[in-house]
Amino acid sequence: MKMYIQPFVQYMEEEKGLSRSTLEAYQRDVQQFVEFAESCGLEQPDNVQRSHLVLYLGRLKEEGKAAATISRSVASIRSFFHFLIREGIAIHDPSVLVELPKATKKKPSVLTQDEIERLLAAPDVSTPQGGRDKAMLELLYATGIRVSELIALNVRDVHVDLRFVRCGGEAGKERVVPISREASQWTQAYLDEQRPALLRSMQGEEAQVEQEALFLNVSGQRLSRQGFWKIIKKYAKEADISKDITPHTLRHSFAVHMLEGGADLRSVQEMLGHADLSTTQVYAQTARRNMKEVYEMHHPHGGNRTSHESKDRT
Repeated sequence: MKMYIQPFVQYMEEEKGLSRSTLEAYQRDVQQFVEFAESCGLEQPDNVQRSHLVLYLGRLKEEGKAAATISRSVASIRSFFHFLIREGIAIHDPSVLVELPKATKKKPSVLTQDEIERLLAAPDVSTPQGGRDKAMLELLYATGIRVSELIALNVRDVHVDLRFVRCGGEAGKERVVPISREASQWTQAYLDEQRPALLRSMQGEEAQVEQEALFLNVSGQRLSRQGFWKIIKKYAKEADISKDITPHTLRHSFAVHMLEGGADLRSVQEMLGHADLSTTQVYAQTARRNMKEVYEMHHPHGGNRTSHESKDRT
C-alpha cells in the first residue's frame, strides 16, 4: 500500500488545497497505519477490515496518544481510503463504522500580560538573530497568526507602512490582518538592518530561491517551524516563564487578550482565520474565566477575600 501514499498526498494538495503542515500530518498518519497493516500481512487495501483498524487505534491508545491525535489519524486513514475508492484501487472503507474517541477540549495555554512583556523583551536586538526574533515575537503577538503562516511570509506580504500583513491560511484561504505600531516598527528595523546581514550569507542558486522569505535563519535560508520552536523555548526560559510554551502560545494569548480588551468574537474569528465560530469560542470561555479571577482577586467583595478581611477595610 505504500505506493499509494504519495499519489494520495498529491491529490490532497491539488484537489483539497491543504496547507503544507496539514499535508505532512496526513502523510505521517497514513504512513504509520500502512506500516502497521503490512506488519500484519495486509498487502492490499481491501485486505484491511474494521477489526484491523480498531486494533491499530487500540495500540495508539496504549502508546498514550491523545484522543484528538487518534481522531485525526482516523480522519487521515478515512481520507486515504476515500481516495483509493475514487481511483478504483479499493472497493470498501474499513473506517466507516469506527467510533471516534471523545476528545476533551484542552484549555489553551495563555500568557499573562506581564509574561508577554518579559518574553518580548528577552531578545538581544543588537544582534541579527535577536533583531529577527524580536520582530517575529512582536508580529505573532500582534496578529495571532499561526507559526506556519509566520515562517511562510515573504517580504511582500508585510506592509509596515499601512500596518497589515497578508497571509495564506489553511486550505489556501488568504486573509489580511492588522498589525500594531510596535510590531510594524520592529519589523521595519529587521528589514532595514538584521535581514540584510542574514541575507549576505546566501550564496549561489539557493539565494535566488530564498530571497523572498521574510524570516531567515543564520544560513540565510527560510526559518523552519522547528527553528522557531527552539527560539521561543529559549526566550521563555530566559524570561523565567514556567508555563509550557508551544508555538501556538502567542496565538492563544493574542485571542484571549483581544477578547478581554472588548473585541467582538466575529472579528477575532476573522483575524485568526477560523472557519467555524465555535473554534474561537474556546478563547471567549478562557477570557471569561480570567476576568472572574481578576474580579475575585481585586474586588473588595471578591471570592478570594474573607468577610473578616472585608470588614477590616471599613
